[in-house]
Amino acid sequence: MADIATQSDQVAGDSSRPGPFRRLFLHNLSAKIAAIPMVATVLIIFVGCTIWTVYYSFTNSRLLPRNDFVGFDQYERLFATSRWNVSITNLLLYGSMSLVLTLTLGFLLAVLMDQKVRFESAFRTIMLYPFALSFIVTGLVWQWIMNPTLGLQGTMRGLGWAGFTFDWISNPRMVLFALLIAGLWQGVGFCMILMLAGLRGVDEEIWKAARVDGIPTWRTYISVVLPMMRGVLVTAVVIIGSGIVRLYDLVVALTNGGPGISSEVPAKYVYDYMFGGGNIGQGLAASTMMLLTVLIIMVPWAYLEFGGKGRRS
Repeated sequence: MADIATQSDQVAGDSSRPGPFRRLFLHNLSAKIAAIPMVATVLIIFVGCTIWTVYYSFTNSRLLPRNDFVGFDQYERLFATSRWNVSITNLLLYGSMSLVLTLTLGFLLAVLMDQKVRFESAFRTIMLYPFALSFIVTGLVWQWIMNPTLGLQGTMRGLGWAGFTFDWISNPRMVLFALLIAGLWQGVGFCMILMLAGLRGVDEEIWKAARVDGIPTWRTYISVVLPMMRGVLVTAVVIIGSGIVRLYDLVVALTNGGPGISSEVPAKYVYDYMFGGGNIGQGLAASTMMLLTVLIIMVPWAYLEFGGKGRRS
């Protein structure tokens, strides 16, 4: 009888305990409730709008969305348009130069800043200040500087340098370099801060061991420090790369896509077709291709940061 009573008590105790799914639900319940608005925003706005964009990119939507499916016709028209092809070429050229130069200059400035220079905080603030400005402000400032009449060219010619030429924003062959200068001016400081944080995370014992072994400083940075900063480098590449794909306001403020279409970019193409050209289907097809480009950047980063770590552990 005692055994039967004990078993019944155990059964009653087990039945009163919450199941595994209920325990999982009740764990950190307040945090889960607080995350509901964020999760709803992601699902409704980001995921929902992404599905909407891809769906209507296969339709013949004009001023308003409509369910008139045309298959891949919008994409065929997209890649048959010279303006889109010029936009893609410009993005590839600008993006490759911007990514390489931003990482290189940011790392070199971080190395210089890591030498415990005087007034370091002031220099950091000065270098990071352009990043606090919007691309519209940056584009307008550099438009004034590069204006052939009112900018640097006009000033130097007014001082007697009659042959001085700096008309890049009106030169189709040099306009991308004008965009590059403005983009580097704004983005290098932020990259420097990321690199500096990575350098400050390197153990001082590594530097001491390198000096004892007689390894040159530049070799230590390349062979030892950079591999240890892998996480910072990947994060910088993702942030810079996604910003390059979304490049729009700097182009509008500095060149407005000109001269002609020599500085057109995909984001401006999307905006013009959706809101200026009254061709929603064509604009959504272009934005879907931009989304695909972002995924090509993000998926390897997610794999390296999460999938690779799981397998290494």
